Amino acid sequence: MIWLVGSGPMSIEYAKVLDAQNRDYLVIGRGKVSAEEFTNKTGKEVIQGGLEGFLETAPACPEAAIVSVGVAQLYATTKKLMQHGIKHILVEKPGGVTSEELNSLHEQSIKVACDVFIAYNRRFFASVIALKERLKSEGGVTSFNFELTEWAHVIEKLDKPKDVFSKWFLANSTHVADLGFYLGGQPKEMASFVSGGLNWHPASSVFSGAGISETGALFNYAANWESAGRWSVEVFTNKNRYILKPMESLLVQKRGTIPQLSVEIDDSLDKEFKPGLYQQLCAFLQGDITNLCSLDEQRKMCSIYNKMAGYE
Repeated sequence: MIWLVGSGPMSIEYAKVLDAQNRDYLVIGRGKVSAEEFTNKTGKEVIQGGLEGFLETAPACPEAAIVSVGVAQLYATTKKLMQHGIKHILVEKPGGVTSEELNSLHEQSIKVACDVFIAYNRRFFASVIALKERLKSEGGVTSFNFELTEWAHVIEKLDKPKDVFSKWFLANSTHVADLGFYLGGQPKEMASFVSGGLNWHPASSVFSGAGISETGALFNYAANWESAGRWSVEVFTNKNRYILKPMESLLVQKRGTIPQLSVEIDDSLDKEFKPGLYQQLCAFLQGDITNLCSLDEQRKMCSIYNKMAGYE
C-alpha cells in the first residue's frame, strides 16, 4: 500500500502512473473541490479532511508515501509522515522553502531511520537518460551551462502564497539547476551575481554565475525574468555538444560541425504520462536510489541555491 498525500493536479499525474503500475494506493486530500476534481479525472475516491485527521484514525503504515501537496505544506506534511513511522517518502520539490526546514527534516529522517527523496522528475526524462549513456561513453562532461529564465508575466497571475512566490527560484527554477548539476557535477567553487527584483520576488530577477564542479567541469548559468528566454541545459564533452532545449528533446552538435541534429530517443512513457514521472516512480518504489535526489543532497544544495537566487 502507498499513500498519495494531496489531491491537486500533480497528484492526478501520480495517480495515472500508480494505476499503470498496478499499485495499491490511498489518496489523502484536504479540500472538497480538489478531491472532487481528482475523482472526476481518476475515478479514485479521496479521503478528505487532511492528513492530520486521517492520522488520528491510527492507520497502519504504508510501504511508502508520496507527498504532492502545495509547496508551503511540503515540510509540515513530510514531518508528520515521518513521525507516524513511514520509512520511505518521495516529496515534491523543493521539500522545504528554507535551509532550516530542510535541515530539520534531515535530522528527523536520521532519528527515525526514514529515507526521503526529492522529486526532480527531469532527471528521469528519456532525453536525460539517453544523454547520460552518451556522456558515459564519451568520457564525461568537460563543461556545461544552463538558463533558468522564468516567465514573470505568467507566474505573477498564479494563485500561490506570498511565501512561495518570494522563494520561486528554490520552489521552481531548481528544476533546471538540479538537472545541470546532476549531469555536470555539484559546484566546488562558484561566483554568483543577481540584480533587479519583482514585486512578488523582491530578492532578484536577473541572475548569472560561473564556477567549477566537483568533477572538474567548468560551468556557467544565466536567467533574466524581466526579459525573454526559456529553460535549457547544454553539456559539452570532448566529442560533442548536447542541447536539452526543450528538455524533453535531445540535440547533438558534433565537434567540427555546425548543424544541431536530433537524437532519436524512446520517449513513449514521457508522452503517455507526465514526462519523467513513470521512471522516477519506478526507481523510488523499487528502491533504486542511484538517480534520485536525496534529502541530504537537497539540504546541502539549498545554500548554493540561496546564493544563486540572492536570498542570503
